[in-house]
Amino acid sequence: MKNELNDITRKIIELRDDRYHKQFHNPKDLALSMVLEASELMEHFQWKSTEEIERYVDDHKKEIGDVLADILYWVLLMSHDLKINVIKVLDKKIDKNDGDLPTKKSKGKRAKKK
Repeated sequence: MKNELNDITRKIIELRDDRYHKQFHNPKDLALSMVLEASELMEHFQWKSTEEIERYVDDHKKEIGDVLADILYWVLLMSHDLKINVIKVLDKKIDKNDGDLPTKKSKGKRAKKK
């Protein structure tokens, strides 16, 4: 998976650089683009019950997948530009969450109690 992400990140950078768009890609605007895409994702689920969401997802997987891909695009681009190894950071974050939310105390519970 790491090689796949590296390959995809290279394609993203190539796409951007071929179009001379790096000049527009400061951290603020990259973050805004990410939030805008996340908002677009939320629109797919707004005002729907759990049952409606299940049916909706079955009928709109491509559209939802496209938005998830857009979010990942901005995450990978921003992490590249900021020289943050997002995979390493995510791995550490998962370990931290595991320590912060021990299974014995959190299993089946919604609250983030320690």
